[in-house]
Amino acid sequence: MISGGELRKGVIIEMEGKLYQVIDYQHVKMKRTALAKVKLRDINAGHTIERSFQSTEKLTRARLESRPMQYLYNDSGLYYFMDEGIFEQITITTDQLGEALNYLKEGVSVEVTSYKDEIVGITLPITVELEVTKTDPGFKGDTATAGNKPATLETSFTTQVPLFINQGDIIKVDTRTGEYLERSN
Repeated sequence: MISGGELRKGVIIEMEGKLYQVIDYQHVKMKRTALAKVKLRDINAGHTIERSFQSTEKLTRARLESRPMQYLYNDSGLYYFMDEGIFEQITITTDQLGEALNYLKEGVSVEVTSYKDEIVGITLPITVELEVTKTDPGFKGDTATAGNKPATLETSFTTQVPLFINQGDIIKVDTRTGEYLERSN
C-alpha cells in the first residue's frame, strides 16, 4: 500500500481494477488537510485522467515484474520475443507495444514488463542504431549546423537529421524523444 502523500511521478498504482501510472504530481496544502493532485495514464487503454487524493488515503501500489528479452521477428501484427535466460518465446501485440514499434529492430534486447502474468509494455534501451532507408541526398558543403531534413528509418519511423546524413547511413536515435543523436561508424 502507498499513501496519497507518497505518490510520485512514475509510480504505478492499481485502482478500480486497472493499472495507472502517475505522469504528473502536485502537492496542494489546504487549511486542514493536504491533497495530492495527480494526472494518471491508464497503462492498458492509454488515456489520461486527473484525480485528487487525501495525503492519508491508501492506494494499492502495483508490483510489476521485468525480465530481459530479445526481439526476434513479427508476423501478422504479432511480435515475438525470447526470454534471454530460459529461451521461452512470447508474443506481444501491436497495441501492447505502442510507440516502441518506432525503434524495434530484430535482435534488440528489451525489458518486458508484466503484471499478474499480463504484459503491460516494454522498456527499450535509451539509444538504438537504425539505418536511414529514405532521405534527400546531401550536398557538398553541408555541415552539422546548416539545418535538418526528414529521414525515414528502417522501422518506418521518420525523424529529423542533419543535411550530411545520406541513405544507407546508420544513425543513433534516442528512444525517449525520437531525436537524432549521431552518425554511427
